[in-house]
Amino acid sequence: MPAPDIAALGAAVTRELCGSWDHEPPCPLAPHHTRPEKDGDTVTLRIIFATEPANEALVRSRIDSALRQGSLTGPDGRTSRWAFLGGGPGVLDPSEAEHAERLSGG
Repeated sequence: MPAPDIAALGAAVTRELCGSWDHEPPCPLAPHHTRPEKDGDTVTLRIIFATEPANEALVRSRIDSALRQGSLTGPDGRTSRWAFLGGGPGVLDPSEAEHAERLSGG
């Protein structure tokens, strides 16, 4: 059995925000970057996004919806599955500040 594809979580978010993971960046609703970090059997997905303040709740709702689905079948036909344990807003790590600036068009 192949190892789970932890990148599938970010792909699920991209598909939900952009309609497809196969598009030219940036995402029109919320330019974003995802970074999965694996620790044992747990994957933490860091997501940095930029959007208009009026769209923030919608973007967060779509991210949660994508992750609550618990699976994604990629273009290669492989299905990745996960259990969503929760999410919420975080604080940018200083190392993420430059990336966030680029996403926001700054």
